[in-house]
Amino acid sequence: MTGHDDRSDDREDWGLRAFQRTIDETYGERDRARGVPGAFLWFSEEVGELARCLSRPEPGSPEEAREFADVLAWLSTLASMRGIDLAAAAREKYATGCPRCHATPCSCTHRAEKTD
Repeated sequence: MTGHDDRSDDREDWGLRAFQRTIDETYGERDRARGVPGAFLWFSEEVGELARCLSRPEPGSPEEAREFADVLAWLSTLASMRGIDLAAAAREKYATGCPRCHATPCSCTHRAEKTD
């Protein structure tokens, strides 16, 4: 993966469920007070900031990594507010590969990129 440090160290993989729980413990009370519409606005803003990073010619910058983390944090907030366990939802939908064709890699033709 680009921008990922593959060096082994003492840190364990955090895991999506642990991340979602940490975000909820850290910001949950404040996020619930702002409500889903307010949290969704913050999420949308972070997606916009990530989009700006993705349009730059240098991938994998520290700023880009932070924006990916912010988008994940706000997505986790929204999922928690709606009672969704992101790890379970992702596993249920994608554990067997593509949800449509069930292949890995996906062999669906509906997602083919246009080359012209």
